[in-house]
Amino acid sequence: MIAIDEQRLLGRIHELGAVGRDGEGRLIRLAASDADRQGRDLFVGWLRQAGLDVAIDRIGNIFGIWQTPDNAGQAPVFIGSHIDTVIDAGIYDGCYGVLAGLEVIETLKASGLVPSRPLAVAAFTNEEGVRFSPDMMGSLVHAGGMGVEAALAAIGTDGKTLGAELARIGYAGEYEPGFLKPHVYVELHIEQGPVLEREGIPIGAVENLQGISWQRVTLDGVANHAGTTPMSMRRDAGYAAARVATFLHDQAAASNSPTVATIGTMRFEPNAINVIPSRAVFTVDLRDPDELRLQAHEAALSAFLEQVAAEGIAVTVERLARFEPVVFDRQVVELIERAARKRGLASRRMTSGAGHDAQMMARIAPAAMIFVPSAGGISHNPREHTEDAELVAGANVLLDVVAELVGTEGRGNG
Repeated sequence: MIAIDEQRLLGRIHELGAVGRDGEGRLIRLAASDADRQGRDLFVGWLRQAGLDVAIDRIGNIFGIWQTPDNAGQAPVFIGSHIDTVIDAGIYDGCYGVLAGLEVIETLKASGLVPSRPLAVAAFTNEEGVRFSPDMMGSLVHAGGMGVEAALAAIGTDGKTLGAELARIGYAGEYEPGFLKPHVYVELHIEQGPVLEREGIPIGAVENLQGISWQRVTLDGVANHAGTTPMSMRRDAGYAAARVATFLHDQAAASNSPTVATIGTMRFEPNAINVIPSRAVFTVDLRDPDELRLQAHEAALSAFLEQVAAEGIAVTVERLARFEPVVFDRQVVELIERAARKRGLASRRMTSGAGHDAQMMARIAPAAMIFVPSAGGISHNPREHTEDAELVAGANVLLDVVAELVGTEGRGNG
């Protein structure tokens, strides 16, 4: 049984993880930033060292493609993820899947395998959505869910547009998004949750992915003196925002379902200790693997905001992103389970609580994901960690899955 070069994979993970450190040592490699350019340059260099054809599309997605004269023209098996990060990130989120994908291709090339179809590893642009919205943008555009011009016109948190920034860093490619049609898509990722570690299971076969609802809510009240204004006469946007936060938390906690609700950002105006807030602006992140439940929680929030408005606070709601839950391809999920068994690894079926590029690619091809454990369930944090042996095990399962997919003609949808 062939196996990946674990030292090469682990070394690249740490080498890429050193790119984008600020003066405090924090990893900040936001999409289309100077740090992102450095990470991209490193990755493209590795693709070329591996003898892969490199293609970059207009949204900045990077593809390393291995094809032979015999399989040219066939739809490729896609492996991928992303290399952009959140602020003060760990080194595994996204990067592991991209670098393991490259490692799988290199291992298969060296093994003498003659694949029946091409292989492509993808690093998608702006998966995290920290600087530009929406998240998972590169794969969303590739899958036809967002127009390329609209995506390139996205304005970042710093006021700059994505298209101009991609051009500035040299990654505004020439290919039209979607030029490479996948036969099947497989993404390897750290779990970013506690389940696998808690249960002592090394491999997750991800069978579905939660729907995501992002909204920005603005509450407008009246600023006034914090000491002289009686409580009964206040139109306090800060208090109204706190009520919404409590409502969302309590509703999700009492639902007896996987629903989760988060207010991740909030700001007040005028933001002074002795002034009643005239405005509160905050974001709401709702997630659930069941579409009807997600709609019900959205409706409950809307009804509560109407109640807040009836009490004298003006309410404005902006939809930032909305993705329905995804059910991954049954045959690919079963293939992941079989591959784990052949390696002597236990596995379990799972729901992904986080959004991933696989969510978008599932729109245009059979898709599934492989998870490996996250220590303490921690991610989007410098303490994000997965043991080397677990990283290697996941990459070898991916290797076996991909080897079967490229070695077999005519696989249909599940």
